Parts: sequence; C-alpha cells; structure tokens
Amino acid sequence: MARTTPHDQDPAEGRPLYWRVATQLLGELRDGTVPPGERLPGERQLAGHFGVSRETVRQALEVLRRDGLVATDRRGSHATLPGLPVHTPSTPAFPLGARTADAASADRATVTWEPPPPEHAEALGLAPHRRTLVHRYESAGADGRGRRTAVTSFSAVALSEVEELARYRDRTDGAASAQLRRAYDWMRRAGLTLYHRDSITPLADAPSVRVRRRVHDQYARPLEITDLVVDAQQDALVYEFTLPAAG
Repeated sequence: MARTTPHDQDPAEGRPLYWRVATQLLGELRDGTVPPGERLPGERQLAGHFGVSRETVRQALEVLRRDGLVATDRRGSHATLPGLPVHTPSTPAFPLGARTADAASADRATVTWEPPPPEHAEALGLAPHRRTLVHRYESAGADGRGRRTAVTSFSAVALSEVEELARYRDRTDGAASAQLRRAYDWMRRAGLTLYHRDSITPLADAPSVRVRRRVHDQYARPLEITDLVVDAQQDALVYEFTLPAAG
C-alpha cells in the first residue's frame, strides 16, 4: 500500500486525499455503519480500509472533528451524528411532563441532595446510597385534577460536566423553588449530544401511568433518569414525532 503525505492529491477531485477519506467516512457514518457514540476503528484499521496512510486518516478525522461529526477522548474517536436528540423541537421540555405556563395550574419544583431511588441509582451507575442531585416536580390544575409528579435523578457525569447543574448542590434544601427548565440546554452547551428513550407503563391498582425517560450522551454515558406519574383518568400526555426527510 502506497503511503501518502499531507500534500497528496486525489487525482479525481484535485483535492487533498484526506478530503476524499473524510467524505467516504462521513457517508459510512450516515449509513449507520458506526452508530452515534460508538468507537470508530483505530487509525491503522481505517488506513487499511481506505488504502491510505495513517497520517491521511488523522487529517480526515480532524476535518470531521472541526465539523462536530467526530469527537475524541481517552476512549478514542466516536461518531457524534445526531440520532434522536432531546433538543428536537417537538420533544417535551425538562422535566418530562412539564406543562406550559398556565396561571390556573399549580406547579412546584425543588431539588435535594440525597440517594436516588434504587432503580435510578442502578440506571445511572451510582453506588447504593451515594447521594446525587434529585429534582422533584409536581403539577395540578386549579381544582387539583390532572395531577402530575416527576422525580429526576442526575448522574455523576452530568454533575461533573454541566456547571449549571453542579451549582445546585448548594441549593438543595428541598424547600426553595428550583426550576431546571433549561437543563437540556445547559447539557448541550457543555458539549453533550443528548439521546433519550421513553417507556410508558400502567401502574397496578391505580388509574395512572408511569413514563420513564432515560437520557444519555454521545458516548452512551447516562445523564439523567426521570419517572413521571400521570393520573390517566384526569390527564393525558401528547407525544409528537418528526421523521427526518429522506436523504
């Protein structure tokens, strides 16, 4: 296999060879060959795959990094193409189930620093009894009907990488109002690409349903988990989905 240099040109395009490699690699990422968040093959493997030198591969990866399509950390390089990001306009705001502003409804949100529910701790990779930021949200109509309650637990990753969330540790008396409606914006501003999975389960012996949302980043690291309980007799959740255009 012939080695290339940073100045090698692609004869067909008259452009540096690394541009062709970057374009071909991007096409494979978009095809789903490497899902978002998964580690890319090593430079040696990529060089063999595209028939170029490792230096050319490094330059191609740098092009994709500059465009935010690949990220590199201690685990290697990862695809960061968006799948189903939380910031899709049709996606509910934080917390899951939060209502739009309504003077007739009674909303309350607080935070505490405490061990999360056991299922949350397991999903977030937290040791039993380890404390973290826990957000509680309650909402009901003026007549007390259509009640919603949500409990959100944040992971150690979220608190270490999102400065705005970390600040709330000093305001966790469980009494003061703590609206974290911009939590997803803060996470994205910290360089995290957000993906979520929601599951809906009817509760036994109660006319209610539970919606569980799990959010992770582009490296498949858990960020938060929320359990929302809705009175199914008095309230309803509406989900909207926007399908991407055929490309």
